[in-house]
Amino acid sequence: MTVRPDPFLPGSAPFPLPAPFLEWFARNGWSPRPHQLDLLARAESGASALLIAPTGAGKTLAGFLPSLVDLHRRGRPKPGTRPYGIHTLYISPLKALATDIARNLEKPVAEIGLKVTLETRTGDTSQVRRQRQKLKPPDILLTTPEQLALLIAGKDARGFFSDLRYVIFDELHSLVTSKRGHLLSLGLARLRMLRPDIQTIGLSATVSEPDDLRRWLVSQAPGGDVAEIADADGVLPDVAPDADPRLSELITVAGGAKPEITILKSSERVPWQGHTSRYAMPEIYEAIQAHKTTLLFVNTRFQAEMLFQELWRINDETLPIALHHGSLDVGQRRKVEAAMAANQLRAVVATSTLDLGIDWGDVDLVVHVGAPKGASRLAQRIGRSNHRMDEPSKAILVPANRFEVLECQAALDANYLGAQDTPAMRDGALDVLAQHVLGMAVAEPFRADDLYAEVTTAAPYASLDRETFDRVIDFVATGGYALRVYERYAKIVLTEDGTWRVSHPRIAQQYRMNAGTILDAPSLQVRLIRRRTKSAIARGGPILGKIEEGFVEALAPGDTFSFSGQVLRFETIHENQCLVTKAVSEDSKIPTYAGGKFPLTIFLAAQVRAMLADPARWGELPEQVSDWLAIQQRKSLIPGPDELLIETFPNGKRFFLVAYPFEGRLAHQTLGMLLTRRLERARAKPLGFVATDYAISIWGRGDMGAMIADGRLSLDALFDEDMLGDDLEAWMADSWLLKRTFRQCAVISGLIEKRHPGQEKTGRQVTVSADLVYDVLRAHEPDHILMRATWADAATGLLDVSRVSDLLGRIKHHIVHKDLDRVSPLAVPIMLQIGRESVMGEARDDLLAEAAEEELVRAALD
Repeated sequence: MTVRPDPFLPGSAPFPLPAPFLEWFARNGWSPRPHQLDLLARAESGASALLIAPTGAGKTLAGFLPSLVDLHRRGRPKPGTRPYGIHTLYISPLKALATDIARNLEKPVAEIGLKVTLETRTGDTSQVRRQRQKLKPPDILLTTPEQLALLIAGKDARGFFSDLRYVIFDELHSLVTSKRGHLLSLGLARLRMLRPDIQTIGLSATVSEPDDLRRWLVSQAPGGDVAEIADADGVLPDVAPDADPRLSELITVAGGAKPEITILKSSERVPWQGHTSRYAMPEIYEAIQAHKTTLLFVNTRFQAEMLFQELWRINDETLPIALHHGSLDVGQRRKVEAAMAANQLRAVVATSTLDLGIDWGDVDLVVHVGAPKGASRLAQRIGRSNHRMDEPSKAILVPANRFEVLECQAALDANYLGAQDTPAMRDGALDVLAQHVLGMAVAEPFRADDLYAEVTTAAPYASLDRETFDRVIDFVATGGYALRVYERYAKIVLTEDGTWRVSHPRIAQQYRMNAGTILDAPSLQVRLIRRRTKSAIARGGPILGKIEEGFVEALAPGDTFSFSGQVLRFETIHENQCLVTKAVSEDSKIPTYAGGKFPLTIFLAAQVRAMLADPARWGELPEQVSDWLAIQQRKSLIPGPDELLIETFPNGKRFFLVAYPFEGRLAHQTLGMLLTRRLERARAKPLGFVATDYAISIWGRGDMGAMIADGRLSLDALFDEDMLGDDLEAWMADSWLLKRTFRQCAVISGLIEKRHPGQEKTGRQVTVSADLVYDVLRAHEPDHILMRATWADAATGLLDVSRVSDLLGRIKHHIVHKDLDRVSPLAVPIMLQIGRESVMGEARDDLLAEAAEEELVRAALD
């Protein structure tokens, strides 16, 4: 074994902490934590590193310490010499996080007495400030993946990054698993080309596969240096001859106080279905009253608006409660963040906009309304409470329905065990690569050989073959074989010197307006006016945020809806704006938003199945939920952890087949679509299906229970794994879902631009353009590079094909069937989902739903 000098003993570290830093720690009554000094020592030795540490362990300071020490040593440029460029890039997944870090970093920089400049650069940064940053770069720039893509595509990128030393990635686990992470990895590859000696530092609190992140942080080019992986005592293990040489170093910090998590055991009846948790509002309000500052997390913007309105409705003490989500105007979000930092709020209702890294020490309670859908996500959000390593975070989980009680209990158990379930990394997306190729041509002419060598140093693209890369180049240059006759798709051209260049200056402008991978649904600005008159429309009023086109199109003038914490009356649509006036209504609608629902993780799904199958664990659950499961056991069956329960029964004039895979909504939707095709061929006359995270219900005119009993319908054949072959391809080819996925790939790749100088395409215009191209490619070039990207996206995201495949393999020969004469207790939640409207708020519909629920529950439990 090799032993490194212990960096924690005085004088033993090769680069001891400079005196001003030690004095600052001493003045505050602190001592540098071992992992902070360890990371500094490794950075000073030239290594890149991943730091995994619990919330409150000082990760942010650890990440910046190498930069601050190096900047202190470097000092300011001498008079008459070239000003320094960017020294450190800090990449954050959230704009709010970059702003928060800037606020918290400025104080120690000033108190230590460092002559260090730091600024933020996000989508909210003004154009004037961005230009000034180019001319006079700060020492430390805190930014986002999208801004990095624009910076490296600038013609001045080489000069701008000429002094770059460190790149810090905060909350790295949340960056790397999406297309944003793919784009960011390509940006990092370009930075390594511009500055081969840069070092990377990854910071994360929740990681299930550390080696994935360690590969992501460093070049994957062959022949990299063998990483040294030390334990907490600085001891290095012997390196095996076949060890992967392309890993960053790893520092893991154990410990941290265990969180205090409880599940709300409400005195009210826990609903059978739904996601609003309205039943628990009085108890949630009591929890807010009993604490100094509460963060209330939900999974969707719809839930955020609804929860905020419900809390204000019962806020008799007029406690200061705020709302924060991504569709709100940036000005309002910043006001909320500032008020939170100043301890002026008692509660904030938020989505994922605040679940990463925001450091507000006075938050003493997190309330998670609805199931978290993942153990790692729950740990991340709980960590916002008591943001200190040695003090326990306190959290309350509020399940919205009975199945969510099981899910919350499973997430709670996983959190105490320290289990992680962050998504696995996938190969880099081809539409993202196409965007990057265009961006590199915008920056400067490139040679295909050089760019290929650069791109394959990025971990998600390390296995990219040259033929596919060349097809991506051809796509950016011509649009592909079927589209090359259209001049507008020719964005780069091959010149006589063998380099690729942009075909026209306007291409560069188009790229800068459309760069990035975050695709919001078509939306309209919400503008508040005093009254509806022509002059008021012309004069305008404050912008409250954005709302999706589809929701607005369903409104009639005079309809009311809740948004930005207010009740608004819809007046009209004017250009790209939804004009509204203030209103008062007890029955306002709540906007729905595309996407936003997190999938149930594989780990948590398995934990729910195991809990359901073990009656000894039902005692952990609220009595009304354990009673529900006990009645199910008497009247039907409780499936084993690896079994698939199928129930068949009549209800009304229809026959139902309900399956309980517990594999998440996306997998269930795919399975439901494929099953209905097979049932159609079996002459079961299916009419439709509905899927939740826990179950699938298919209904039709044929008695499927009788068909199974007399052998006309085989469940083993119905759920055979071969459905993922021809059935899947045939359904996909005709599915509107594939067109929707293609539309997203077309926009990301740059084939279709949403934004143009002086105008922006509406959602309908983008859809029409994309659908026309899709039809051409499907007919004439089905293996087009964008069609490949679309299938890959659909299989991994929209359809969760791999998860369906794993499910079908798991249940093979483990299907249990129960034919019933009426609905079962376990089936009640999904039966109540049938026919529900996506826009809530109509009292008449609620009354009808309540009546249907009473009738259904009576039939199941009697």
